[in-house]
Amino acid sequence: MDDSQSEVMPPMDAPADLAPAAAPAAVVELLGRDGRATLVQRVIGWPVRIGRSPACDIVLDDGHLAPEHAELHRDTNGTVRLKLLPSRNGGQLGRQRLAAGDEAVLPAGGVFQLAGCSLRLRTAADPLPAEHLLIVDKTRHWALVPLLLLSMLFFQWVDRWSAVDPDARWVDYASPLLAPLAMVLGWAGLWSLASQLFQHRFPFTTHLRRALVVIVALQALEWGLPLIAYSLSWPRLMVVESLGTSVAGALLVAWHARLVWPGARRIVGGGIAVLLLLALGLQAGNRQEQQYVFGPPYLATLPPPVLRLASPKPPETLIESLKPLKAELARQARKDNEGAGDDEE
Repeated sequence: MDDSQSEVMPPMDAPADLAPAAAPAAVVELLGRDGRATLVQRVIGWPVRIGRSPACDIVLDDGHLAPEHAELHRDTNGTVRLKLLPSRNGGQLGRQRLAAGDEAVLPAGGVFQLAGCSLRLRTAADPLPAEHLLIVDKTRHWALVPLLLLSMLFFQWVDRWSAVDPDARWVDYASPLLAPLAMVLGWAGLWSLASQLFQHRFPFTTHLRRALVVIVALQALEWGLPLIAYSLSWPRLMVVESLGTSVAGALLVAWHARLVWPGARRIVGGGIAVLLLLALGLQAGNRQEQQYVFGPPYLATLPPPVLRLASPKPPETLIESLKPLKAELARQARKDNEGAGDDEE
């Protein structure tokens, strides 16, 4: 190669400030009904042609799209325009309908509609949302779930054993044991399906363990509260048992929902709290005509006397406490007698 040829050749390394600015990296995402990206295709050059044809840059398998349905153009100032090519179904930007030949600038967020496909253009210059915290189940002890299952079945068996005759057959225990087991397994399965729908994972063991923890705690509360109330002579403590089922149910739903919708804890928690207060109000309203609102002021079943810790009270104390009841019974008797006299007339 002679000197004249070498003089006309451009230099191999041009200065960086003279090179044209490269477009930021971009992808086109196909969005599902939940707003998640079900398909991501990288943009390798502008303009970007979208359609069903293999010759397009973004190929989508949707019979409502034309072979070459639309194009994305990037201007020198960074603005991206959507241009509709000849098609029968056109597209949409928000509420603006676009037909073949129409052009429009993509709005913030880059979401647009082509026929039945919801798409989004995302570039490296767009701000990314904050990283979501992944809730990892840290309880890895393999024996925890079997122990909780055995505890639940044990409580169910004891309740059934105390209710049937001593010579009852084993089939008399089948339904009280198998029905709660089937219900808790089905409950955990439904929440796991919800996790699969929203979080794309199936944490069946985690949901099962959370349900078992609450159920076993309720069963232990059902056993322990009467013993404490009897031992210390606190019958009003049984109010906790009446409220326990509603409160524990609300906490269990919130605990499951935290795993399914981790980004909506406050909204879900607030809704569950409102429903809980409404349920407690209805429960109190249904018992308005009774002598108590939630828990009875007495114990229907007394544990063995050996468990009694409170000192016994003399009979005079009981008689004195019944005096207000005597007046109330007399008033009710007069009311009944007056009603009976009116009926005879």
